[in-house]
Amino acid sequence: MQDKFVSILGVNFIHTTMKDMVARLRKRLLNEEKTFVVTANPEIVMKTLEDPTYKQYVDLADYVTADGIGVVKGAQILGKPLPERVAGYDLMRNLLAILNEEKLKLYMLGAQEETIEKAVETVKREYPNLQLVGYHHGFFNWEDPSIINEIKEKKPDLVLVALGVPRQEKWIAEHLEEVEKGVFIGVGGSFDVLAGTVKRAPEIWQKLNLEWFYRLLKQPSRWRRMLALPHFALKVFGQKLTGKS
Repeated sequence: MQDKFVSILGVNFIHTTMKDMVARLRKRLLNEEKTFVVTANPEIVMKTLEDPTYKQYVDLADYVTADGIGVVKGAQILGKPLPERVAGYDLMRNLLAILNEEKLKLYMLGAQEETIEKAVETVKREYPNLQLVGYHHGFFNWEDPSIINEIKEKKPDLVLVALGVPRQEKWIAEHLEEVEKGVFIGVGGSFDVLAGTVKRAPEIWQKLNLEWFYRLLKQPSRWRRMLALPHFALKVFGQKLTGKS
């Protein structure tokens, strides 16, 4: 069966549920299929409009999922609804559970040194059967090949890259050809949540699709980033009026 996609402002989102996406990535992990996943929110979509090079990175992804209720609402506005939000943090957790179940290998890249150390402790405690073959904080010389060389040597099944937008997609896109296998996914601030330094919104906020507002209340400095939301909505209405994808 051919994959179905919904184009929002030039970004092709896969029409999928969390359950189906997890099943799809489980299969690719077990088959050792090299895979690039972008979990995109409105901010990422707007970044692709502002930065043609970043758009090229996103276009290289095998799958772009709707990480953000704004994307889901945008698809509804266009009359091409997506089944549900496929949140990056939840997707990461599901993938870690698969690695734990199948005793597969993990590499973690990103965040501050103290943060990733705590995130690693959480992973070791909660997923004791997966193989953590390496990790590195997010402050490194971009030209230094030691990190990708380690990944090539250790051959992890899953590589979580928490360098933030646009660096994480740039890093994956620039190094994907060098590896034989692995699911590579940019996970933004997820290591902070794993480490316990940032708390995720309570479940009721998530169910009400207000996780973004909870984060804004907890981190008021995010207000500039939130400006992407109204701009995204206006652009989507413009796409609806013109009929362009």
